[in-house]
Amino acid sequence: MLDLPDRRLNAYRPDLAEERLRGVVEAPSYVSGSPGLICVPVVQMRARPELECGTDTELLLGETVRVLDTDGGWAWVKADFDGYVGYVPDYAVSPVVRSLTHIITAPRTFIYSGPDLKFPTVQALSMGSRIAVIDERETRGTRYFLLEGGQAVIADHCAEAGQPLAGDYVAIAGRFLETPYLWGGRSGFGIDCSGLVQLSMMMVGQSAPRDTDMQAKGLGIEIGRDELGRGDLVFWKGHVAIMEDDRTLLHANGHTMNVALEGLEDAIARIGWLYDQPTGFRRP
Repeated sequence: MLDLPDRRLNAYRPDLAEERLRGVVEAPSYVSGSPGLICVPVVQMRARPELECGTDTELLLGETVRVLDTDGGWAWVKADFDGYVGYVPDYAVSPVVRSLTHIITAPRTFIYSGPDLKFPTVQALSMGSRIAVIDERETRGTRYFLLEGGQAVIADHCAEAGQPLAGDYVAIAGRFLETPYLWGGRSGFGIDCSGLVQLSMMMVGQSAPRDTDMQAKGLGIEIGRDELGRGDLVFWKGHVAIMEDDRTLLHANGHTMNVALEGLEDAIARIGWLYDQPTGFRRP
């Protein structure tokens, strides 16, 4: 199995993604791949097929991928959503056998063994996970969506797939306050700065690259510091923060080790001694 020099094949440039793949692997199957579905709540994607290798990003239940190769218990996949390429355990990918009807909208929720909150939990899911609802049931005034095998999820924690949430992505990002910081994280269980931007935007129907440098180069338009307002992005080398208003930013950061609010000027002063001044400002 091969390792790609630049695994971050930008969803904004699928033509470039395929061109890079051709340059590394001269095989048509490695360009198109076979369709697959992430079948575990969260899986870490790595640069090499080794558990000791750090996490590049994460994929969520129900996200679709292209399986480029499998070997030794690992699958080399390309994520359909953002074009990221890397290795995941092969048990985390299954064939695409049915349409997924709904997406999880709560930062975190549970799958129960049946339609009752007193029943045992089977899995915990993150916002952005996708499920196949086959029926619904009400128990003591709470509505549940039923999944295959009789498992159930709170209906109010779901929305129809393909229907963006109302409001702006900043409000979605704010729902992750105090979520633990996790390098490479992209879920309600742990998230990093660019993952927070990407996941929040995805939920309102906007696309964003996965990594900070890619967001800084290609997401939205460049603006001046004096133009900053709600929803704008502030970039440092290796870090991004979301403006909640013209004075306060929201970011997943390694200082508080969670998603936190911080004054813009305070953040610039605190970060500056280690990472210098902001490198740019953008409006998605």
